[in-house]
Amino acid sequence: MGLRTVEQYKTSLRDGRVVYFRGKRVEDVTTHPVIGIAVNHAAIDYEIAHQPEHRDLAVYVDLATGQEYSRYFKIPASTEDLLKRSELIETSTRLGGTLVVLIKEIGTDCLFALHLVAKQMDGKLGTTYFPRVRAIYEHCRSHDLAMAVAQTDVKGDRSRGPAEQEHPDYYVRVVDRRPGGIIVRGAKVHTSVTPNANELFVIPTRNLTQVDADYAVAFCIPLNTPGLKQIASPYGAGHDNAFTHPISSRHKMMETLTIFDDVFVPNERVFMNGEWQFAGALAKTFVEFHRFTAISYKLPLLDLLVGSALLIAEQNGIERAGHVREKLTWLISYAETVRMLTKMAAMHCTIEDGIVVPNTAAVNIAKLHFASNYHQALMHVQDLTGGLLVTGPGEEDLRNPETAKYIDHYLGGAAKVAGEQRLRTINLISDLTTGDFGGYQAVLAIHAEGSLEAEKLTILREYDQERAKKYARWMSEI
Repeated sequence: MGLRTVEQYKTSLRDGRVVYFRGKRVEDVTTHPVIGIAVNHAAIDYEIAHQPEHRDLAVYVDLATGQEYSRYFKIPASTEDLLKRSELIETSTRLGGTLVVLIKEIGTDCLFALHLVAKQMDGKLGTTYFPRVRAIYEHCRSHDLAMAVAQTDVKGDRSRGPAEQEHPDYYVRVVDRRPGGIIVRGAKVHTSVTPNANELFVIPTRNLTQVDADYAVAFCIPLNTPGLKQIASPYGAGHDNAFTHPISSRHKMMETLTIFDDVFVPNERVFMNGEWQFAGALAKTFVEFHRFTAISYKLPLLDLLVGSALLIAEQNGIERAGHVREKLTWLISYAETVRMLTKMAAMHCTIEDGIVVPNTAAVNIAKLHFASNYHQALMHVQDLTGGLLVTGPGEEDLRNPETAKYIDHYLGGAAKVAGEQRLRTINLISDLTTGDFGGYQAVLAIHAEGSLEAEKLTILREYDQERAKKYARWMSEI
C-alpha cells in the first residue's frame, strides 16, 4: 500500500475498539462529535502526503525497492534526514493550528528507539527481538498505519518502585507467560491519539530492578485487541463556535486512560519480556527521539504567539511603546532560540548502529528553555492584548444588527481596524492562552515528553564536567 488516503485511514478506525467517552461506549470514533474532530485533525498526516505543495517533504522513496512511503518512517541516517523530519513535523503542526498531529510522529519515535535497544539486548543477552522489531516496522510502514505510544504508568505511590506498590497493577506487568505469547495487566495514562490510531506501542516508563522483571515489558498491539479499553478525557470538548474558538473548534487531540485487562500479546509482537536491565535504556532512548519531535512541533506554537502579539500590538496602537518593544523582542528571542537549538540538535547528532540520534544536550536544553519560559510568554501576550480576552462579546452579538453597530463603533482599533477584526485577533489569542486549549498547551509545556527535572538531570549528565573542571584547575593553578 505505501501511502493511504484520508478515507482509508478513517475506515480503518471502524474496527470495534472499546472507547468510552463521558461514561458511554463510543460506537464509531470517526463520527463521534468530539473524537471525530481528533480524527479529522489526525488526518492531516495523510492529507499532506497527497498535496502537491507538500509531497516532496511528506514522502520518501525507498531506494532498494522504489516504493513510496510516508517520510515519518524514514529511519534517520544523516543530519539531512533529521532536518527533513523536523520540517515535516513543523509543517503538519502548522497546518494543525499549532496542535501537533502526532499520529505518525510518536510511533516512529518509538520504532527508532526499539531498533537500537532490541539490537543491544540481542547482542548482550542472546535474545531475538530485533527481527520482531523489523517485522513490525515493515508492517506499519507498508500499511501506512497510525500509531500511539503508551509509556507513562499510573504509578500509584511514586516513592516506591513497581514491585513495592501495595497495588501490583500500578505499572503494566506480565501476569502470565504462555507458549504463544504473554498476558499483560495494568494501565497507562496520558496516552495521546489512542482512540484514533491503528497500533499501540507499549514501553517501560523508568529504570527497573531485578525484582521488577515482570514490569519490564514492551510490545505492540492493534487498538481493537480484546481486553484493551480506553477511557477518553473530556477535557476541551464542546467548542463548536469557530469565531470564539478558532483553533479548538477545528483541532483536537484525544488523551486516554488505557487499560490492559488481561490482554494477550503474541510472541512476535513482544519486544521486551523481563529484561529489566534494558527498561531504562528503552525509556530514555524513546524520550530522546520524542523530545526532538517535541521541540520541532513547538515551533508553530511559538511563531503564532509572536505573530499574534505583533498583530494585537499594532491593532491596539501600542507597537512603538518602549515596554511593548521589549516584550516583543523577548518573545522573538524566545521563539528563535528554540528554533536554533532544534537545528543544532540535528546538526550535532550522533550515529548509533547506523541510526542518527539527535544531540541529547541540545534537545534537552531546547525543551527546558521552551518549558521554563512558556508561561512568561503567555503573560506577555496577554498583557499586550488586554482584558477583552475574557470580557468581549460573542459572535451572536456581531450578527445582531441592534448590537453589531455598537461593537463596530466602540471596539475598533488603531489604523481603522474594525471591531470584528480586532475581536477575531483577540479570540485567537484567547483560544491560544486562556481557555481549555490554552490550558492544554500550558500543561503540555511542563509535563509532555518528560518533566523539567528530567530535562535538567539529562543536561547535567550530558555536559562534559571534567573538561570544565580541568580548565578551572588550570586557570587557578591547582
